Amino acid sequence: MFTELNSILNTSPDSYTRGEFILVSDRQSDASFLIHHFLSFYLRARCKVCFLGLAQSFCHYSAVSQRLAKEKGQLVFFEGLKECLSVLTPKENNVESEAMNFLRDPPVGLRSLYEFVRSSVIGSDNMEEGAEQWGPSVLLVDDLSVLLSLGVDVGAVLDFSHYCRALVCSQVQGNMVMLVRCNGEEDDDDDGDIGSDVLLKGLTHQCNLNLHVQGLPTGYCKDIHGQMEVCWKRRQGDAPHMQKNLFQYKVYDKGASFFARGTSSAVL
Repeated sequence: MFTELNSILNTSPDSYTRGEFILVSDRQSDASFLIHHFLSFYLRARCKVCFLGLAQSFCHYSAVSQRLAKEKGQLVFFEGLKECLSVLTPKENNVESEAMNFLRDPPVGLRSLYEFVRSSVIGSDNMEEGAEQWGPSVLLVDDLSVLLSLGVDVGAVLDFSHYCRALVCSQVQGNMVMLVRCNGEEDDDDDGDIGSDVLLKGLTHQCNLNLHVQGLPTGYCKDIHGQMEVCWKRRQGDAPHMQKNLFQYKVYDKGASFFARGTSSAVL
C-alpha cells in the first residue's frame, strides 16, 4: 500500500468513502501497481474482497498477508486463467466453472460471471454465527479488457460493469476497482484498440474516480517511470464537477513515489 497515494486521494484504510467505483486505466504503460495498492488497502481496511484475476494467477499477488486473507475467507480470488484453461482444454475429472461458460457458449454472455460476483458479495452478508466479521464488500478486477480478447462484445462488458456497480456500490454500499488497458495510441485505428478505447470511455462515464497511467510524453527516463492523471467526478449542487491533477511517479520494489508535475528534479 502506498501512503503517498493515500495522501493524494485523501483516504486511508480507517477512513474511506463507500459506494465508489474507481477506474484504473493505462496506455503504453503498466498500472498494475495500483491494483496491488488497492488490494492491500482494502484488506487492511478489513473489507471482504472479491478479486476477479483475469490477467494473472493468485501467485502474482500472493504476499503473506494476501494468503492469510484468503485462508480466513476475507479474500475470494477467481483464477480466470485457470478457469479459461479448464473450459478451452477440458480434461476428465476436471470440475468446470460455470462463470466462464461464455467461452463455450458465447450467446449466454457474462451472466454466470456476474452471478459468481453476486454470490461472493451477497454471501458475505449472510455469514454463519461465530464466523469472523468483515467490513463492506469490495470488487477488484484485473483486467476487464481481457474479456474483449476472449471475444466478448464491448457492450456486454459495459453491461457487466454496470450491473456490478449497481450491486456493489449501490446495493451493499461497497467499493469497486477495475483495471482496463489500452495498448495503442489514442488515434490508432486498430480494431482491437478501438474496442478497448470504447470500453475505457464507457467506464470513465460510470466511475467516480479515474486513475490513468501513461508513459512520459518526453520519452524514457530512468528516474521517473511515467505519469498518472487523477480525475475526481463529484456533484456540486445539481451540476457535475470534475477535478484533474497530474502526477509523475516512480515504482520501487516495495513502494512508489509520486510528484506533482514539474516538482521532480528528473523531469520538468
